[in-house]
Amino acid sequence: MSHPWDKLNEEEWEKICKRCGKCCLYSLQDEDSGEIYHTNILCRYFDLEHSLCTIYDERCTIKHDCLKLTKDNVDKLPFMPKSCAYRRLFDKMYEDKPTPSIKGRVVNETQIGDDWENYIVDWDDL
Repeated sequence: MSHPWDKLNEEEWEKICKRCGKCCLYSLQDEDSGEIYHTNILCRYFDLEHSLCTIYDERCTIKHDCLKLTKDNVDKLPFMPKSCAYRRLFDKMYEDKPTPSIKGRVVNETQIGDDWENYIVDWDDL
């Protein structure tokens, strides 16, 4: 089946992103149940002031757990925020409404220890 986003080139695909940084927050997955838990732990490479990844072009090489969002995988990633602009393309229930910024609500991964469970959040916009 053909979709409108299939015709987008790489530059057009990249422009869909609102640069909110929510996909740069870590999620935890319960090994037994598979349930996803979102955290307010932000990747060390995301610059909050400028809303961008400081290693964007090399992110998947430098940070091996970073995933490049593509037309083929974005709808299959269970941790993608409900407010993600890419998700809009696949989610028939998507509501494109303003959501709160992550600024003031996150902690950089370099500032925490191993107790990631203490940073689980239940935000409406994740």
